[in-house]
Amino acid sequence: MDKTIDSVEVIKPTKRRYITLLMIFVTVVICYVDRANLAVASAKIQQEFGITKTEMGYIFSAFAWTYTACQIPGGWFLDRVGSKLTYFIAIMGWSVATLLQGFAGGLASLIGLRAVTGLFEAPAFPVNNRVVTSWFPEQERAGAVGFYTSGQFVGLAFLTPMLIWVQEILSWHWVFFITGGIGIIWALIWHFNYQSPRKSQGINKAELEYIEQGGGMVDGDALVEKKEKVPFTRADWKLIFHRKLIGVYLGQFAITSMLWFFLTWFPNYLTQEKGIAALTAGFMTTVPFLAAFFGVLLSGQLADKLTRSGKSIGFARKTPIICGLLLSSCIMGANYTNDPIWIMVLMAVAFFGNGFASITWSLVSSLAPVRLIGLTGGVFNFIGGLGGITVPLVVGYLAQNYGFAPSLIYISVVAVIGAFSYILLVGEVKRIA
Repeated sequence: MDKTIDSVEVIKPTKRRYITLLMIFVTVVICYVDRANLAVASAKIQQEFGITKTEMGYIFSAFAWTYTACQIPGGWFLDRVGSKLTYFIAIMGWSVATLLQGFAGGLASLIGLRAVTGLFEAPAFPVNNRVVTSWFPEQERAGAVGFYTSGQFVGLAFLTPMLIWVQEILSWHWVFFITGGIGIIWALIWHFNYQSPRKSQGINKAELEYIEQGGGMVDGDALVEKKEKVPFTRADWKLIFHRKLIGVYLGQFAITSMLWFFLTWFPNYLTQEKGIAALTAGFMTTVPFLAAFFGVLLSGQLADKLTRSGKSIGFARKTPIICGLLLSSCIMGANYTNDPIWIMVLMAVAFFGNGFASITWSLVSSLAPVRLIGLTGGVFNFIGGLGGITVPLVVGYLAQNYGFAPSLIYISVVAVIGAFSYILLVGEVKRIA
């Protein structure tokens, strides 16, 4: 009897997938700190080089130019090279570019280096999506996406004040030296530690079967490794721009638009529009980022709980996204107060909604044709990246000429449009054949 019990205990599934998830989480933290470090240094850079708000908008937007343009090529590259090598090249590339920003000498060099950073970050979230689709069964996937997505908020919440402190103690150059150096080290750690489920030494047969039976793609990059080439046809483009996916793409544009306001102009908004001191503004940014962190964690957990309770995947995953987008539209309420507490509360509620809506990748992994997941993820991020291009420019232009108030109205309207795209276009969630 004891031997039977012992044999059952031996074949319990391991938890290797959670180590992989933690690695993605750390990568996302580094990825988003390298996107937002310019926002920390922007005021000092403007002073040192005499850069206007409109010109600063171009610097902020430069990242998104190449990030967006390389989404589809990045997805294509991922489908052919695989997750491990793609991410190593990407992390190393954007980290070196980040470090070099500390040596920038003016407008042109900053625009150029931010563009290079965006180029190498382009495959990041398509890789995250492929890795989670490989390592996690369907019933755990929204929670996994929510957890790694939360890295973009928790890193900014705790590290933004630290980077502001580094800047005040040393100089703005060190903001880039430190963040870039950490990324270079992490690229090497990723390269020597990541494996797909089937090749991983830390996973047992029981966990592998659990993932596979739950719809996980345990062979991960098998097609890449076998170098099996499937011709790409015009019909594939029709699948990639299926009505359901168009709805998801528009929703991502709305989510990314608000996110990029916080990644670029938010510190300037607090100091230049509302007259809040730099160090105080630095700590005020922590509250909205923490709110978004809890929003995305709650969203993923709620979606998985609804799925396990028998609700459809569509209902479980679309509900938090729609509610989050509608909630985030309250950002324009900050136009009607100058009280720092109320500003912080409204921004926190809006960014909580943004985080609550940020499990959109879980729908991409459930809707996209299996052999086109990388390319579909690239198109998804391409449309989202358009928000990263437009928001820095729109906010920079409006702030220069009319103040920040019209910018918040613009972001709110886009959020509402994103919510209705999920309601009217996505419909039933099932994989497109």
